[in-house]
Amino acid sequence: MLINWILLFVGSLAILLVAARFFTNAAEGAGQLLKLPPFVTGIFIVGIGTSLPELVTALLSISSGHAEIVAGNLIGANISNIFLIVGFTALLNRKTIDLGKRYLMIDLHYLLGSALVFFLFLQDGLLTWQEGAFLIVIFLIYSLYLLKAGNEDEPEETTGTPPSWGKVLLILGLAGTGIYFGADYTVLSITKIAEILEIPPSIIALTVLSLGTTLPELAVNYFSVKQGKASLAIGNVMGSCIFNVLVIPGVASWAGNLTAGGQILSLALPILLAASAFFYLLAQDKRISTWEGALFLVLYFIVMFKTSGLI
Repeated sequence: MLINWILLFVGSLAILLVAARFFTNAAEGAGQLLKLPPFVTGIFIVGIGTSLPELVTALLSISSGHAEIVAGNLIGANISNIFLIVGFTALLNRKTIDLGKRYLMIDLHYLLGSALVFFLFLQDGLLTWQEGAFLIVIFLIYSLYLLKAGNEDEPEETTGTPPSWGKVLLILGLAGTGIYFGADYTVLSITKIAEILEIPPSIIALTVLSLGTTLPELAVNYFSVKQGKASLAIGNVMGSCIFNVLVIPGVASWAGNLTAGGQILSLALPILLAASAFFYLLAQDKRISTWEGALFLVLYFIVMFKTSGLI
């Protein structure tokens, strides 16, 4: 019985990730058609697209009465984004990643600020729809800035011919359907596995599920670095982190209150804030070295081993 649910979890998660990949590619094409700068595409479109697994999973978790999965998934995804994805990107790039001035002026501030607001709202174990509305407002302000300021940046080279709107919309529709059903069966299987193993679903969401839903960011960053666009990769991480703690809990809170307890509050939530602050401080010299990337990876494995009870 357990092996069947594990196979369903792996299969549904694979569908979710493949569909998210197609959705993200189509979203990039939409960014080209809208003539958005590559940096804005990385933070605003690709960052949001790679966060769709977390968004759909959150909505389905709350609607099925498993709200505790949401906080674990979001917190785990952001910890994975910062420690695992940034660390992987820095090592893969094999040289120091130079960060532009924009990171220090606005984007890094929003990354740290959004994590702080999310921490303050959730630290009592409950995030209501009123608090969710504040999160949405913060993201809307950030989005308006991003779309306005992005047009003032120096143009970057773009490669390839953008697809047609018809192809983009078709892929978005089909991929969106795949994301929905993939997330639906992922939530179902993870709750059944938790019941059989007598493990809180939030812990599985914090570790296994969050790592799985972070794979789109990992794939996008891999290809970005291979194409010599490390800054786009870091922009994707930042956009995904900001989206995860502002839009996803904000939207999901309208379907029902988000709840958290146990290790999520006592360990994972403080680690999320600490990881955001750590990334913020390391980026103050406008670069991320390979050695810092290695440190990020070590911290990621320590956090995962600690939260899973292996150490």
